[in-house]
Amino acid sequence: MGWFSKKDAGFFLATVVPTACAPGPQVAQYLGVVHGEAIIGANIFRDMFSSVRDVVGGRAGGYERALSGARDAAMEDLIEAARELGADGVVGIDFDYEVLGETNGMMMVAVSGTAVKMA
Repeated sequence: MGWFSKKDAGFFLATVVPTACAPGPQVAQYLGVVHGEAIIGANIFRDMFSSVRDVVGGRAGGYERALSGARDAAMEDLIEAARELGADGVVGIDFDYEVLGETNGMMMVAVSGTAVKMA
């Protein structure tokens, strides 16, 4: 099982390392931990519509799109860092989300994993 990047042909991203029970691509060399971060600010319009959604129910589309964009930016940073090490893949990917700022008006998306050379 794993998640494979559709944007970056030839670059392998997996959240689960293959095991004897579920064989898959094998890691030839571990190159080190790599990471990427992105910070987004919540603007007043998203905040206003989010408050309305809290009352009437439903999804906060503005926040979801902003969060998705931040996650994509963090992943791009992760892939770039891995490529700088000469990696052709990243395994064990972990996403973390934190709220920042005096008024909790910003959100950080951090992603990390282990850069690898595949066999």
